[in-house]
Amino acid sequence: MRPLPNLRQLRYLVALADQLHFGRAAESCAVTQSTLSAGIHELEVLLRVAVAERTKRSVILTPIGHRLVERARLLLRDAEGLMDLAADASEPMSGMIELGVIPTISPFLLPRLVPHINRQYPLLRLTLREDKTLALLDWLGAGRLDLVLMAFPYDTPGCETFMLFDDAYRFACSTRHPLAKAELVNVHTLDGEALMFLEKEQCLHSHALPLFEIAPEQAVTSFAATSLHTLVAMVAENLGTTLLPDLAINGGILQGSAVAIRPLAGDANNRQIGLAWRKQSARSDAFIRLGHLLRDWAAVNVRAFKER
Repeated sequence: MRPLPNLRQLRYLVALADQLHFGRAAESCAVTQSTLSAGIHELEVLLRVAVAERTKRSVILTPIGHRLVERARLLLRDAEGLMDLAADASEPMSGMIELGVIPTISPFLLPRLVPHINRQYPLLRLTLREDKTLALLDWLGAGRLDLVLMAFPYDTPGCETFMLFDDAYRFACSTRHPLAKAELVNVHTLDGEALMFLEKEQCLHSHALPLFEIAPEQAVTSFAATSLHTLVAMVAENLGTTLLPDLAINGGILQGSAVAIRPLAGDANNRQIGLAWRKQSARSDAFIRLGHLLRDWAAVNVRAFKER
């Protein structure tokens, strides 16, 4: 029987690929640099290939090293899944969940939601990563996240999903804008309006444009923001108009700003907030159970915006 790499060696390889520095890779594995270096050397001897090129200032993975890292990530993910499966069987809803959350959800939902999860499942630990949807799904596919809290519709190949609640959009403009006191805003009247959205990499951009039912080039898109807070600041100065979700509005994003919120005419003016995880994940049952908890909590605590 051929000798095989052990999980320790594969973990060292993945850490080296992530850090491209022996010292930082060793620190992330909680071992000394000499221990990690010896482990990498053992792996190279076993595989009979060099996985990295070392200089005094840098570490570069070899072409075969890159391919081995991708396989190593999958093997480590499966090994962790084996442990998760056993842990869930012995103590359901315990252990750690690495959760990714998009920026248009996390600051408005997590401060209220996480304490509720902690109370219901005191043995469950959440580690949080905030990033754009595509980056989070890449991390999920690579096994570096367990679960993603995101907005739909969004293409999620290879994932199971669980919808939690709808999050409606509202028209946002300066209090000095002619539409600030409109009873309803009809999207068909906004052709030529100075619309402002988040940058294209943000899912809120792709969700918002179809609501207007006009080609994007017909609207004057004067600004692409990197955050909702920047967008609100621009709208407050009457530099353009935008759409904002209820979650952000009720989360206090407009506090102290001269921004008016008006309802949109029509029904197709919402996104869905939900969870996504890898198909065949060993913790699927736990994620579904968590999804039901979040859905029930949202039914009571996540409300549609009401004019004040």
